[in-house]
Order: sequence, then structure tokens, then C-alpha cells
Amino acid sequence: MGFTASSNRLDPALSGNGRYLASVLESGGKARLVLQEQPGGAVVPLRHWRGREPHSSPALSWSGRYVAGLVQEGPQRLALLEDRLTGRLLRLRLPGQGSPVRLSLAPDASRLAIQLVSQGQWQVEVLDLSGVLEPDPPAGSGAVGGGLGPGSRS
Repeated sequence: MGFTASSNRLDPALSGNGRYLASVLESGGKARLVLQEQPGGAVVPLRHWRGREPHSSPALSWSGRYVAGLVQEGPQRLALLEDRLTGRLLRLRLPGQGSPVRLSLAPDASRLAIQLVSQGQWQVEVLDLSGVLEPDPPAGSGAVGGGLGPGSRS
């Protein structure tokens, strides 16, 4: 994978359950997103990120199902989101004229916050992904309102 002493690692992001670590590996003049299992560090392949360097600002959903980040394609910086379960890749349409600088994915993947810069002005936009992606809830989280409440008897 090319993890050498001369490589730089930056922009760490852990999945909500702590099972995956995404980071950017800078080596040989390229910056690419790397996903690793935790603990142990085994590299997990990503289907859609090769050839879209440099990468920056990785973000993960709760279980690591969704991997988001910024890429450079020609003159444009784009926000991409890969669904590792289905293999689907989303190119996210960004509001306004700004260029994305940093992003943050909600643990359940329902929203994505994006920091943009345009003509020296900084702003943050939040995209609603709830109608686009299946939620990635924490394991064991049941339906709201189900089950027995505190003080209930079975």
C-alpha cells in the first residue's frame, strides 16, 4: 500500500463504532484516501476513489458503510460518497458557487455538512441525504417507540 517513513498521514476520521479509520496518505506527490480496519490496520479496498487524486477530508458513517470525501477532477473539487455495501457512488451537487474545503458526515448518513470557500468568503452548507441514502444507524438501535419503557413490566 505504500505506508513508508516518507509518507504523511492526515485528516483522520473514525467510524462511529470505531471499526474503521479513514485517512489521507500523502506519498510520492499524491494524496489518496485509505480505509483501514481497526484494530490491526488491514487496508479495505475502495471501488471508486482511484484516479481521482488528490483526496481530502474523509468522513465515515456509523458502521463505515458510507465513505465521503473531497476529490479533484480537472479544475473542480467534488464531494463524493461511496456506499460500500451496494458499490454505489454519489457525486454530490453542492449549493452555490463555492469550492468545497472540508466535510462532515452525520453518523447515520442523513446529512452532510460542507465547508465552502468562494472569493475569500467561507460558508457552511448542510445537505439532506435522508431521501437519497439508507440510514446507517448504530447496531442494536430499534424503532423509536418500540419496546418496554423504564419501570414497565413484561
